[in-house]
Amino acid sequence: MTVLCPYGTHRVIEPVGALPQGALRLDNRMESYPNELLLDVETLNIDSASFTQIRQEAGDDPARIGEIMMEIVRTRGKHHNPVTGSGGMFIGTVKEIGKDLQERTDLQIGDRIASLVSLTLTPLVIDKVKAIDLETAQVDIDGQAILFESGIYAVLPEDLPQKLALAALDVAGAPAQTAKLVKPGDTVLIVGAGGKSGCLCLHEARKRAGVSGTVIAMDFGEAAVGRIKKLELADIVLNADATKPVDCLALLQEASGKLADLTINCVNIPNTEMTSILCTRDGGIVYFFSMATSFTAAALGAEGVGKDVNMLIGNGYTKDHAKITLQVLRENPKLRQLFEEIYV
Repeated sequence: MTVLCPYGTHRVIEPVGALPQGALRLDNRMESYPNELLLDVETLNIDSASFTQIRQEAGDDPARIGEIMMEIVRTRGKHHNPVTGSGGMFIGTVKEIGKDLQERTDLQIGDRIASLVSLTLTPLVIDKVKAIDLETAQVDIDGQAILFESGIYAVLPEDLPQKLALAALDVAGAPAQTAKLVKPGDTVLIVGAGGKSGCLCLHEARKRAGVSGTVIAMDFGEAAVGRIKKLELADIVLNADATKPVDCLALLQEASGKLADLTINCVNIPNTEMTSILCTRDGGIVYFFSMATSFTAAALGAEGVGKDVNMLIGNGYTKDHAKITLQVLRENPKLRQLFEEIYV
């Protein structure tokens, strides 16, 4: 008899006793247990670090990207990128509600939801890859997924296009954590500010730091810098390669004359840890939201340059993160327009 666990350990094949996120392989048979939801999946939003790596491996060939994704799921029973260790999220329609959950949920059969837990712990089957958007990392599929009893989700809002909502909810932890961390008067540096999570963080940083604060945006390339400037949320915009920490520090000091109280790293490539650390004052906070972060590199690197900074691991969940993130798009017409241009 299968012993059901709210965290889904009953789906773990290897190694036995692990939680689903850290497991090498899950049971992805699409037969729901009494404490699970079964969903028909239509779109996957692959996280930025994972999709960037898959694109590079596939040479931007959509057919090869689809093959790589399907092979990951066949091998692991979930979309858990073995290189980056990250996954993404999905949009789906509720097909079955386990009998143990029926009196504990407001969901109905046919409700359309976005998962708010990572694909790295979600049993998944991809029957067919239908379309791949190289720019948005959104992949339309025919498939199914399981959500565990502990799995969180958001019913898709009626006032926002579904792919717009999916894109924002995929990084909901970043702006919500920014809202918690930024204090009035802070100098806030956002590294990777021109990306999806970075733009949302800019809004919350500007809102929370207030007129006495300073918001500094850093990204690399004219396209990213142009997106940032259109939003008019940053006091200073720096075009800098975050893999070159000494250069970035010099640019920051020249532009602002001071280091950040809080640095938020949203970059989707490796080797940007030291830029975030060097650009933050002693006693300040570095929040690594990026799934490309090496926490070994961050810890040893900070030690190596004698920086006494408080480093936080990016948590994809914080209370009310979905509500906070969707509200950002409702509050900021320019930001919503930017997301609509990209994702709708």
